[in-house]
Amino acid sequence: MKHIIEFLTDLGSNNNRDWFEKNKPVYNKVKADFETFINGLIADILLFDPSLGGLQAKDCTFRIYRDVRFSHDKSPYKTNIGAFMARGGRKSTGSGYYLHLEPGKSFVGGGIYMPGPEVLKRIRQEIYFNPGAFRSIIEEREFKRIFGKLSEEDKLKRPPRDFPADYPDMDLLMYKSYVCGHSISDQDIVSSGFTGKVTEAFRAMKDLNHFLNNAVEAGSH
Repeated sequence: MKHIIEFLTDLGSNNNRDWFEKNKPVYNKVKADFETFINGLIADILLFDPSLGGLQAKDCTFRIYRDVRFSHDKSPYKTNIGAFMARGGRKSTGSGYYLHLEPGKSFVGGGIYMPGPEVLKRIRQEIYFNPGAFRSIIEEREFKRIFGKLSEEDKLKRPPRDFPADYPDMDLLMYKSYVCGHSISDQDIVSSGFTGKVTEAFRAMKDLNHFLNNAVEAGSH
């Protein structure tokens, strides 16, 4: 994994097409090795979450090429490499497991990030009718030890419409994203126990993913 971090570090200092084309063989090896690692992670996840059966790394790994059409930043390449492991792969609108490698900014995470209005409403309805079940997931000992709590980025300032303002568990309905994350150091990535740490974090978020996916799927029938 060390060469992946080294390549991304070099790319951060040389984010241009000439450098990238000269180093394409290095990138191809990084991409292949990352996909091999992700396939191993998927095999580990299947031991506690068989719903990902049939998933392959190539379906989960994000392209390194940036879409610069609507961005002020015209850098052609991402300085990170990541994979979203969920049914349907990286294009899934459901909840899943995410690994993000970026020098000094790596993390492991999961859940559903910024779902559309209809999906968000289904999640909130499921929580509304089952607040105790949802709270027990995010207050479970291993979940709290690894993630602390759900990400509070972009929380609502006022209770969402369609729900009574005096609902006693309103704090659970105020999220716009239902995601969790845990930072990973560059030292962790090159350590022998890295796969185990990532798998442990994914296992701790399994119940969150299942709850969210059940909510999304129940409302789609």
